[in-house]
Amino acid sequence: MNNLPEIKIKKLNTLAKIPTKGTAGSAGWDLYAALPQDVLIKPNETKKISTGISIAIPSSEFVGLVFARSGLSVSFGIAPANAVGVIDSDYRGELVVPLHNYSTKDYFVHHGDRIAQFLLMPVIEFKFAEVQELDDTLRGTNGFGSTGLS
Repeated sequence: MNNLPEIKIKKLNTLAKIPTKGTAGSAGWDLYAALPQDVLIKPNETKKISTGISIAIPSSEFVGLVFARSGLSVSFGIAPANAVGVIDSDYRGELVVPLHNYSTKDYFVHHGDRIAQFLLMPVIEFKFAEVQELDDTLRGTNGFGSTGLS
């Protein structure tokens, strides 16, 4: 565990809170709302929620990914509008989470609320090779729903 990648983190204001893990087995680090006042998100509306932090991902071998918190999305219909946020290794700005209200009820985000979770993932570099044909597979071009429900 001594060779863990180190993510430098900067608080941009006094409201910011350093991400935490809910349990020792948690994969993601909870991101917190850093708000001077509550933010109302109406049904079918998206609001950008400040975290008050910026980070330095150590190299292009990694990417930061921002995911929904399952309890927030299942219980209240609140999730990142972009499904998964991508934080590139060369970005140094504030981490802002665009939360969308998929429910039919108003939702208030309060200062200090856990609003999303952050994971650091490896990036596999590759290149595209344009071809005229792709190899055949059993599935072929059968797309959405082609493998059934069970």
